[in-house]
Amino acid sequence: MKTGTVAVLKFGGTSLATDRTRAIARRRVIDARGDGDVVAVVSAMGRAPQPYATDSLLGLIGASASSTRNGDLLIAGGEIISAAVFAQELESEGTPAIALTGAQAGIVTDERFGDARVRRVEPQALRELLAQGIVPVVAGFQGASEGGAITTLGRGGTDLSAIAIGEALGADRIDIYTDVPGVMTGDPRRVAGARTIERATLEEVSELAQHGAKVMHHKAAEHARRSGTRYRIADLASDRGTTVDEAIDHHRPVTGVALSGRLTWVRVIRGDIENPKRRMETELEMFRRIAEAGISIDQVTINQAGVAFVVTGDRGGEVRRLLGDLNLAVRVREGCAKLSVVGNGMREAPGVIYELTSALADSNVEIIHCTDSNVTISVLVPVQDGERAEEAAHRQFKLDAGDPSR
Repeated sequence: MKTGTVAVLKFGGTSLATDRTRAIARRRVIDARGDGDVVAVVSAMGRAPQPYATDSLLGLIGASASSTRNGDLLIAGGEIISAAVFAQELESEGTPAIALTGAQAGIVTDERFGDARVRRVEPQALRELLAQGIVPVVAGFQGASEGGAITTLGRGGTDLSAIAIGEALGADRIDIYTDVPGVMTGDPRRVAGARTIERATLEEVSELAQHGAKVMHHKAAEHARRSGTRYRIADLASDRGTTVDEAIDHHRPVTGVALSGRLTWVRVIRGDIENPKRRMETELEMFRRIAEAGISIDQVTINQAGVAFVVTGDRGGEVRRLLGDLNLAVRVREGCAKLSVVGNGMREAPGVIYELTSALADSNVEIIHCTDSNVTISVLVPVQDGERAEEAAHRQFKLDAGDPSR
């Protein structure tokens, strides 16, 4: 075994659900130890109705407890069981391994139960085990607050555990093993020509994850983007997938598309408020009420005509009630979906918005709202037309014609 290099390997629930897949996962660990030290980060084994899946455990006390201290302590148990089983199986095959909770591995979070944020990772315990030639098997998806309360990081949070641990250790390699062959140009369940992207940027994967792509937890992808942490998303069986790095020269403006919904579009017209200061105060009060109601907004535009934004779910009536006494004309449209096209290459490629709108027009898809950033254009469309819009964009940017990273 070589020394001085560290690999962090994350295994999702489907990768650990059966004896066969766990055997493949153990082989990945053993092979990686030939190049240096290894930390394994694991999810709960399988999915509901399997007994140790997160949803199965949560069923013992009900979904209403999913964001409570008691709920976090309960559902953290799925990953702890998985870590203990996987570590013991490694031991049985001659690979020294010790299971650790997220807290024992040094993951420190805030106390936002059910969706905690990682404040830091204190990796001393991990380094001590690695120095002894032992594989730490860390229960993902969890940590502990400053006061010692067990917390969980939100669904898919084992990805975040792996990225945060890899960053803290200065890992030479972080592999996110899953049951799909990496980041794809579109969702293969809906887009027939979807292909694996061989290489993508940290920013692209973060954007795709935030806009609906399921291959990587959005908080993990954003953490990696902010910290410049390189990683790979790979299929467990084939060990093939997508390398995600800081700088990649794409030869196409668009790397991938993502679809999310169900959403509500809200348009707020200021009514007869003419005084600029009064208009600003009214808008601030509007945003305050929405925030205090726990409603997250997206695709915000503010201009002379008024304000427009998007909220998750069919929540038009709720928004109307919140803003009903503010002398604002509130228009809502429920039943929307958001189509996003993402690519670093669009920064220097003119005409991307024209190509997208042309493709949707040719497919008879109405555009309700549109926003853009450096690497993403998002359009709101009727939810019943979402899949048709996704396929149209995928075709328009020729994402089915080979790897867009080449």
